[in-house]
Amino acid sequence: MSTRTAAPTRREQILKQAARLFAERGFHGVGVDEIGAAVGISGPGLYRHFAGKDAMLAELLVGISGRLLDGGKRRVRGAAETGAAADPAAVLASLIDGHIDFALDDRPLITLHDRELDRLRESDRKLVRQLQRQYVELWVGVVRELYPDVPESGARGAVHAVFGLLNSTPHLGSYGSGLPGRAATESLLRRLAHGAFAALGDAPGEEREDAGRA
Repeated sequence: MSTRTAAPTRREQILKQAARLFAERGFHGVGVDEIGAAVGISGPGLYRHFAGKDAMLAELLVGISGRLLDGGKRRVRGAAETGAAADPAAVLASLIDGHIDFALDDRPLITLHDRELDRLRESDRKLVRQLQRQYVELWVGVVRELYPDVPESGARGAVHAVFGLLNSTPHLGSYGSGLPGRAATESLLRRLAHGAFAALGDAPGEEREDAGRA
């Protein structure tokens, strides 16, 4: 059986290069011709695939929000199918691993979200927020299974804090220039994320109640 993954389509190539260029130079600092040159086609040729830069940005930000949610759901379903659903620690570990892959492999998209989300038209922006809320609540449900004494608001706060930690990767520099190799960075992020959630179990009862009122 072949283990090769399908080659990226031209549309996927365009989106990847657009994400890189937008993250490096800002949405308004990149022209259609530059994106076309990065994938070996003329700028006007891009219009066979996208209506313009706005359409690329929308597909990038809506697309990654949808992929994160779908991936999280698959991990939860996969745990149920293997019988691991009874072990919420294993499900949470799987969710953490999936988000770390995103944070390491799609760093330009994190930068784009932080800088350019407000450029989306309102309907696309609302869709991104909706998908993100569903993704957060997926995690919150798993965290509360693992730490049932933690109030819902406390679990949600912990999830957002871990996302902030994992999504800091664009600020870490490049591999070999301050940032360790991918495997070492992945291991570090995993330890930090698990440590952050483990702190929920270590918190005394009074602190947990304070988290619930936050």
